[in-house]
This record gives sequence, structure tokens and C-alpha cells, in this order.
Amino acid sequence: MALIVSNQVPASVPAVSPRVDIRDLKPPVEIPSGSEWLWVLAALATAALLIWLFMRWLKKRKAQAAIIPFVPAHVRARQRLREALPLIKQPKPFVIAVSDAARAYLEERFNFHAPERTTEEFLRELSATELLVQPQKESLGRFLEGCDLVKFAKYEPGEPELRELYASATRLVDETAPQALPNSELRTPDSK
Repeated sequence: MALIVSNQVPASVPAVSPRVDIRDLKPPVEIPSGSEWLWVLAALATAALLIWLFMRWLKKRKAQAAIIPFVPAHVRARQRLREALPLIKQPKPFVIAVSDAARAYLEERFNFHAPERTTEEFLRELSATELLVQPQKESLGRFLEGCDLVKFAKYEPGEPELRELYASATRLVDETAPQALPNSELRTPDSK
């Protein structure tokens, strides 16, 4: 048998026309590997750790704040005045320490902004208030003016004058410190 080859396409096979497009290749499909979940879990774990550390820090800070007892203004002022005594041989540092202690006390005790005002401004504003009685205002005025002489006019007082300034500041704190109530006044009307 002989095989005959012909150039004709059998009728059962459709002819390919040059107008028919062949579709382009599709882009590759990404197959999830599962590592994305690891990144999400790592981010959540980091966030949880940061929140836990922040909460621990807050708790520790509150515990420290609870430990620090409240120290009244007059007690702190007396302490600052005692700390100034070793400087009595150096007039200017001594006077600055004593003056700062008195001004800080007045600010804390009476909510009167003393440290950032000049002596003249401070005394003018103090005279318009009823925070101190008149003899206390006059004594405070003499005290602050004496301090200003040393701080700004380069006056060099002797130790007795410095001790008088110290006594004046101490007297101011003692006279204006809140008084403790006797035990009989601490009882409530219901207790007998």
C-alpha cells in the first residue's frame, strides 16, 4: 500500500484563519505560603508586649507615688532654711537660699506667685491681699529688702545681720503655718 500525501486539508479539520487571535498568557497566580500569618502574629505579639510593659510601668509609677508621703509647705520651708545655715559664712549664697525658701513657702502655702516677681511687685500685690496681717507684711517687706541689698547692691552684712534675716524667715513660716486642731475638735458631732 502506498501512502499518498496531498496538500489538501481534510474537510473535518477547520481551516485556521489569520484573523483569529491567540490569547496571551495569564500572569502567574500567587500561592499563599502561610508566612503572612506569621507576620500578623508577630505584630500582634509585639503590640501585646508593648501594652503589657506600659501597664507595668504605670502600676510601678502609681506604687512609687503612693509611697512618697505628702510633706506640708511649712515643713519643707523649715528644712530648706536649715539647709541654708551652713552657707552663713558666704552672705550672697546664704541670702539667696533663705530668700528662695521664704518665697517658695509663700507660693506653696498661699498659692501666691512670689518667686517670679520683683520685691516691689510682690509687696505691692501682697498689700492688696489679706493673706498676712499687717505686721507680718511689714516684717516680710524688711526681710526681702535686706535680702535684695545683699543680692543686688553687693552689701556684705555680718553674721548677726544674716542670723536676723534667717530668724525673720523662720518667724514668718512659724506664724503662718497651719495650726493643728486639738483632739477635742477632731471629733465628729456623732461621736461622744
